[in-house]
Amino acid sequence: MAPIKVGVVGYGSSAKSFHLPFITAIPDYEVVAILQRAEAPPDPASAPRGSHCTVDYPAARHYRTADDFFANPDTQFVVVATQTDTHAHFAEQALNAGKHVIVDKPFARSSEEADKVIKLSEEKGLILTCFQNRRWDADFQTLSHLIKKGALGDIKEAELHYDFESPPWLSKMNQKEYTPGSGMAFGLGTHSVDQALALFGRPKSVTGFFRAQRGIESEVEDSFTIILQYGGAQRDLLVTVKTAVTTPMAQQLKQLVRGTKGSFIKVEQKPWFQQRSTCPQEEQIAAGLKPLDPGFGVESDKMRGILTTYDEFDAGVQRYDPETKKYTGAYPTMTGRWMGLYENVADAINGKAELVVKPTQSRDGLRVIELARESHNKGVTVQWR
Repeated sequence: MAPIKVGVVGYGSSAKSFHLPFITAIPDYEVVAILQRAEAPPDPASAPRGSHCTVDYPAARHYRTADDFFANPDTQFVVVATQTDTHAHFAEQALNAGKHVIVDKPFARSSEEADKVIKLSEEKGLILTCFQNRRWDADFQTLSHLIKKGALGDIKEAELHYDFESPPWLSKMNQKEYTPGSGMAFGLGTHSVDQALALFGRPKSVTGFFRAQRGIESEVEDSFTIILQYGGAQRDLLVTVKTAVTTPMAQQLKQLVRGTKGSFIKVEQKPWFQQRSTCPQEEQIAAGLKPLDPGFGVESDKMRGILTTYDEFDAGVQRYDPETKKYTGAYPTMTGRWMGLYENVADAINGKAELVVKPTQSRDGLRVIELARESHNKGVTVQWR
């Protein structure tokens, strides 16, 4: 089967670090076009790597206007890796041009905006998805495995954290008034909220607490807590999604999940000045490694989470404690594989598999954030609607 011809909108850090390294590692794809408004250097061969798309991807056609880019008849699949406020707009342009599309997170600035794009994709019969790559993080893959295999029993409580101590971009968060799509819930939160929905589905109600802890009066949160409550068979389940980006800590909680058969806790063990992300893949890409390099996506054994169960789940990992009558051990972290997202999309385009990240799921993540802000503003728990 011929490779899927890919066009990329934007050539910033997102395209260069999160998308193109993984797309180009998969033989099902061929990058044929890149939209970058900056003029190409006179002699791309002598320009430094990373300075322009013509330097890094000389075989791809360089476009400076969106109209010319989307008019390229060869492009079959478009990757939108631009500013948040342009995601839905470029997704619509791609769909109207007859191309499948993946949009970087957040999917849109509102659930209403997302619904409009989803409806268009359905009318066109084209694949639409969101870059929820954190479902393929090493730690989330591990937690999903343990839950799926029943190691924890029926889950009663889960905490999912995506914290980042004093990131370099914090100083740029100087906006005073909230606008749709701004704040850390739409930033880091679109990852952890998506993970919660992938594990447990839509909640019955949402409670939100938003804070500006960076030393200015602002409606735009840098830290938040979102509590999801469920109904039916999950009525005892309480899921907490949290982000903080200002508090100094030697260790940061990443996952805490309790169930009827056991628990799993994972803590970020690295010193704060080495923290870049919740998955080694981001650090490895920044260090110049490639997705197909040996050891890519493998997390240090020192980072393992602790699994505790009443019944032995893994004899090679857990040890029985006669005093507590529990089995405990540092459970091996699975290998992270962001390539898995793009492999699945290729299979979906080629009719070989069902799409894993459905646009309606990403839309629901945005709705959770909207209801959480409504909850915060009103000081009440808000029912899902």
